[in-house]
Amino acid sequence: MPAERSPKALRAAIATHTPALLADFDAQWKRDIADAYDIAPVPAFLARWWGEYAIARDPLLEERVNRLEDEAAETTDLPRAKALLEEAGHLRRAARQAEPGR
Repeated sequence: MPAERSPKALRAAIATHTPALLADFDAQWKRDIADAYDIAPVPAFLARWWGEYAIARDPLLEERVNRLEDEAAETTDLPRAKALLEEAGHLRRAARQAEPGR
């Protein structure tokens, strides 16, 4: 993880280690932050992308989250879909808690 929890440090880490995420990161930054002229959404933006980066840099975790979400989308069993999405959500929330510099 980046040494500090800031948009600038996170963008640099994404550009270096997971460049496939960079276009989406920049587009969302421009849409939600830069064009809004409001810094209030920055913490939510940073939390979301911190988690996305943490997942993307761990191929096994990324595959697990994607598999859970794909299986949930394909099942017709509503309780099963809910359980799968809850597990994926738990993994995403845990990824957002990754400490800087780790």
